[in-house]
Amino acid sequence: MQEAYLNAFARLDGFHGEASLSTWLSRIALNAALMRLRSQKRVKRAAPAFTAADAEIIPFPLSSPTVDPERAMAQRQLLHLVEEATDALPETFRLVFVARVIEGLSVEETASLLDLPAATVKTRLHRARKLIRDRLEAQIGPVLIDAFPFAGARCERLTEAVIAKLGLEK
Repeated sequence: MQEAYLNAFARLDGFHGEASLSTWLSRIALNAALMRLRSQKRVKRAAPAFTAADAEIIPFPLSSPTVDPERAMAQRQLLHLVEEATDALPETFRLVFVARVIEGLSVEETASLLDLPAATVKTRLHRARKLIRDRLEAQIGPVLIDAFPFAGARCERLTEAVIAKLGLEK
């Protein structure tokens, strides 16, 4: 539409008044639209027809250029902390944890490998996870409290205020 009005304005001296100005502008807009359709048809005819079978998928590298460097560094640090916590486990728990979580063995495979009952494997895995969780919480917990200052006493006061407004008892 803009293109048609620019053409009309540039050729305003060609308007003779034989028809109304709106008719003249409409015809210019119609001609511009028809010319656009013709040019699109020419482009479609000139371009070879590709089908999905002709397309070749080129895999992109796993590392995206939009990777957030801070996030990547935080993930590496967290992985390092998990590795340290795993290494600090007592050997009986570490063997089960590595076999089940890192190696991906089933409970039965781990039990067979370590010559343990399946229930013992489950118990040791549970305890290993708890030890790792506690160690990570001890190391990361203070950082997370600083990262989310809303937690703690302020959160408690807000909770109490909301409960009081709602007329509920805590």
